Amino acid sequence: MSAPAGPLDALGRVVVDASVAIKWFVPEIHAAAARRLLREGLTLLAPDLIWAEVANALWRKWREQELPAEAVEGILDDFRRYPLHITSGESLYDVAWPVAQGSGRTFYDSLYLALAMSNGCPMVTADLRFYNAIKDTPWGRYCLWVEDVP
Repeated sequence: MSAPAGPLDALGRVVVDASVAIKWFVPEIHAAAARRLLREGLTLLAPDLIWAEVANALWRKWREQELPAEAVEGILDDFRRYPLHITSGESLYDVAWPVAQGSGRTFYDSLYLALAMSNGCPMVTADLRFYNAIKDTPWGRYCLWVEDVP
């Protein structure tokens, strides 16, 4: 696996996690930075886990009465149409396990980083706890904070 050439590699590929994807639809801190990833010519990659994680984040917002059910349903419909290149999480297990084990982060989060490592491109996150836990590790070169997206 090669390290990414820079914040956004020459091929224009980047892995996005659910903390970034949810900000495409919900006005939260770092939403403007997350939306910069939607520019034309950038290939967005994610493990299939992203569907459940985004839906769960929306469910929490509905449960906490931050979003009405109709808005959640509309966002889910829109999200399914986004041009994400999805990879089976199962295909990433062998790469994700050592990351989870070595970093102490969840296996879920490690799947996103494993996809970035497997593709030699950065993973963009808006999850500050994950970013801070990874940035100074051997895997840190694959992790990009959402506000650092050019």
